[in-house]
Amino acid sequence: MKRFFLFISVGMFFLSSWVLAEEARLLRFPDVSRDRVAFAYAGDIYVAPRQGGQAIRLTSHEGLELFPKFSPDGEMIAFTGQYDGDMAVYFMSVQGGEPKRLTYHPGIQRTSERFGPENLVLGWHPDGRKVMFRSRKETNDWWDGLIYFVDIDGGLPEPLPMKPAGFTSLSPDGKKATYCPIYRDFRTWKRYKGGMQQDVWIFDLKSYDAEKITNWEGSDNMPMWFEDKIYFNSDRTGTLNIFCYDTNTKKIRQVTDFTEYDVRWPSLGPDGIAFENGGYLFVLDLPSEALHKVEIQITTDRNMVRTEFVGVSDKIRGFDISPDAKRAVFSARGEIFTVPAKEGNTRNLTNQSGSNERIPRWSPDGKWIAYISDSTGEEELYIISQDGKEKIRLTTEGYCHRYQPAWSPDSKKLVFSDKELFLYYLDIETKKLYQIDKSNRNEIRNYSWSPDSRYLAYSKTGENRIAAIFIYSFEDNKIQQITPGFTHDYSPVFDPDGKYLYFLSERNFNPILGDYEFEFVNSSITNLYLVVLSADEESPFAPKSDEVKVDGKEGEKEEKEDEEKEEGKDKKKKEKPVEVKIDFDGIYHRQVAFDLPAGNYGDISAISGAVFYTAYPIYGLQGKVGTGERELHKYDTKEKKDHLFTSDISGYRISSKGEMMLLKKKDNFNIIKTSGEKAQLEDNMLDLSKMEMRLERKAEYKQIFDEVWRMERDFFYDENMHGVDWKKMRKRYGILLPYVSHRYDLSYVLGEMVGELCCSHTYIGGGDKPKIPSSEVGLLGVDFEVDEKNNRIKIARILKGENWDEKLRSPLLDPGINVGSGDYILAIEGKELTGSINPYSLTENTVGKTISLMVNTKPTMEGAREVTVKPISSEETLRYFNWVEDRREKVDSVSGGKIGYIHLPDMDSFGLVRFTKMFYHQLRKPGLIIDVRYNGGGFVSGLILERLRRIVVAMGASRTFDEGPAPGAGIHAHMITLLNEFSCSDGDYFPYFFREYRLGPLMGKRSWGGVVGIRGYRPLVDGGYYTAPEFSIYSLEGEWVMENYGVEPDTEVENLPTRLALGYDDQLDQAIEYITKKLQTDPKEFPPRPEPPTPR
Repeated sequence: MKRFFLFISVGMFFLSSWVLAEEARLLRFPDVSRDRVAFAYAGDIYVAPRQGGQAIRLTSHEGLELFPKFSPDGEMIAFTGQYDGDMAVYFMSVQGGEPKRLTYHPGIQRTSERFGPENLVLGWHPDGRKVMFRSRKETNDWWDGLIYFVDIDGGLPEPLPMKPAGFTSLSPDGKKATYCPIYRDFRTWKRYKGGMQQDVWIFDLKSYDAEKITNWEGSDNMPMWFEDKIYFNSDRTGTLNIFCYDTNTKKIRQVTDFTEYDVRWPSLGPDGIAFENGGYLFVLDLPSEALHKVEIQITTDRNMVRTEFVGVSDKIRGFDISPDAKRAVFSARGEIFTVPAKEGNTRNLTNQSGSNERIPRWSPDGKWIAYISDSTGEEELYIISQDGKEKIRLTTEGYCHRYQPAWSPDSKKLVFSDKELFLYYLDIETKKLYQIDKSNRNEIRNYSWSPDSRYLAYSKTGENRIAAIFIYSFEDNKIQQITPGFTHDYSPVFDPDGKYLYFLSERNFNPILGDYEFEFVNSSITNLYLVVLSADEESPFAPKSDEVKVDGKEGEKEEKEDEEKEEGKDKKKKEKPVEVKIDFDGIYHRQVAFDLPAGNYGDISAISGAVFYTAYPIYGLQGKVGTGERELHKYDTKEKKDHLFTSDISGYRISSKGEMMLLKKKDNFNIIKTSGEKAQLEDNMLDLSKMEMRLERKAEYKQIFDEVWRMERDFFYDENMHGVDWKKMRKRYGILLPYVSHRYDLSYVLGEMVGELCCSHTYIGGGDKPKIPSSEVGLLGVDFEVDEKNNRIKIARILKGENWDEKLRSPLLDPGINVGSGDYILAIEGKELTGSINPYSLTENTVGKTISLMVNTKPTMEGAREVTVKPISSEETLRYFNWVEDRREKVDSVSGGKIGYIHLPDMDSFGLVRFTKMFYHQLRKPGLIIDVRYNGGGFVSGLILERLRRIVVAMGASRTFDEGPAPGAGIHAHMITLLNEFSCSDGDYFPYFFREYRLGPLMGKRSWGGVVGIRGYRPLVDGGYYTAPEFSIYSLEGEWVMENYGVEPDTEVENLPTRLALGYDDQLDQAIEYITKKLQTDPKEFPPRPEPPTPR
């Protein structure tokens, strides 16, 4: 028995040695104490000896725990954690145990990963009793943030005076702080030199004096104050490295010299700086500045990347139906599945997590399913037998992104298009590829085969950027344009009987006039049309004539002949395949409109004698207008009647035989008949519950990595990739893939790679990560303060709102509450509230519910009253509204009502709504300040600029009305635009064009400088996303503009830290001063009404 135990012990020793031999990598957000290092690995917090060795795991919650920071004595660790859904500040013993939550206000949680987590732990106060963190809870913008201290015994966090502030470090005596006002440390944009470039400042916490100590055109960030030196990160060498600023000599020198990977997340301890480089952990000893790598071993089950079986019905991205409607085929999470209509098993035909199979299309003969796969590293076309037993690769020279394949009716050819704007067909038997056409603008994305497989109809955008319909003949390889290209014509679909070509066209103009001004928009302009293909064929909508049948033998004979004729036709039709005849001469004149009102139509398909199409409700930028649903209609071309087939749909596919349909309603799929006037939905819903796959996450992560790399290669606007060796980047960051143990870390690796492109709009996010339900802390729309004398919580400010709008509801301003600034909240839901309790710790799980508050004008229960309020989930919009209203009221007050003020938060729906609300009631003011500071971008700047370009050129007069300008919504004012470092994307475009249009000067700071646009977020197999910058801009002088530089103001005005801390907005004040001076010399008054005209 003793020998047996000895054998086990020796075996475990060697096994342990083998496990520890592999050095851990992707150790993130490290910190260092005198004898330990701490870091985040796979979303959990670990500690290890400072000299290296085996790490000990402190947290194991499925949510993220990030940014561990040792207390000054090294005995506690504070960190940002996701235990209760929202990111919050926690601390625990360095020995482990239960963490204690210190913050409850959610701040702004809905930000994307490129803005960094909320309630980000930065360190400790030197006294070891308070944790320092960054939060957006009292700001109105995602870029903004303040630094707070929160006591480990609880209570309200206390803000530091710097506004705004990013990573911050206190001086050894705690009297000063070194910090970066700009916080862009999570951005995936390396070697950035736009207006949001970062510098390091020193700020006196008592006097508010501030000094900028760096002045590099790129990034100087993450400062750390050690003795009389300030260490910081800088990309002065092209790669982020640690530099040192001497507070005595004011000189800067380089400390580290990494060239391949950036120095990331440096963090100061009592005698060293820990940082990450290439996923490894390093410590820079201080004051010696000796650098050593800390080799860490982690024994872990890597449970976040274990192979498992998962359901994928929630990740369906493509679908089709078999010809006989016995099965449906789906692409989901990169796999191809077939699901039976009723009986049988669900089949995973592809079974490989390491590739993305998509856009399945069932062949008309039922034998094959075509799809696109990137299993080779490039996108190629494949076909697989419907039982999955045989797979054939059809293409071998994939070099770019490809779009949906379409089978010929005889199942002998496939058509597809690609990102390079080509349209191809592929011969299945020979595997030969033939080019059909090429567009010069926009991909060719919709095409349709004729029923005899001899023609292909497709839509292509012309030089005038208008889409027209073309037909390609496979017999003579000729292309004919069949619509004139004056209006958008698209989505061609052949009639299965070969007589007509159906299509959609936007040519039904019925201008709708605006309610706020004399403006028009063309909405609901689409209708269905057909082309009669043969010159000998009648339109199905041609006039008919009822004729009287004559009684008697002659009439009977004619009737019998007619019946025999029809029977013969039907028999002939069954026996003889359809042969399509197209007469291209005069085809423009054989277009016929359906008898339908114009609308928002799409998704057109045809069966014999009928056309299916989707009718969409009208959507505004902020959502659906009215209560309509997405409807599927069936238009009977014989009866000339339109039927509502079904509603509330998400998509559909008709079988190649035309008899059945796969219909998606919300998240459900039904196989139904195409016959009849109404869809028969009973008892035909598909069971998707068995759509499961064996998910090998490590293989999936590699596929995601490869796809992002490939798609950037294919779609990046500059084929030279900004001079970056893109293949080298794939290798550099691909090395890290085997060490990815959490989806959050995969996003980090992807972000580091795309960041090398040195370009705006390279975003990474989302993915299959644990979803932690929020504790839904209810907010009251107030700022609190502690009455230290009475140990009570006092209302410092109630945020103004517009309580008729739920988005701007301020809870304590609801009618009947009658609470004001300076009042006390003594209890929440019957629980006494003292100055040492965080009020929000008592409002968890109260969003959308009502709670009771005990309030009083004095800090005692005597005379207190109970009120009932309904908390809100976020104060972000309220705080923005208050920020704007404070400035609008100031401008109005200082100028005596002569100057208007408009702030545009973005160039999207919210910004357009705010412009509409603020523009018209200030239109007649002779001065106007347009503020695009903190503008998050979008795409509507051109619409706003059009309004601002309408100048008054005359006056209108009538007998009884006051005189008014013409045009009525014209501008007759001096204008100026305010911009700053946070004017982004379309917020760059606006000031650029404002100046180009000579509407007025620009004042403030240079803008962000990110103008290479994207086509939205592109999906990844696991639900994540990435973007590929595709569209840039250059001037009429032939020079690239704005990107990675920004828009320079005509007058630079900086809101300096000291002034901001004191509550000043110097940029706004100087804009008011500028307009005021302009009005003194040119008051922009309207001319008086002249004397009545004298008749001639």
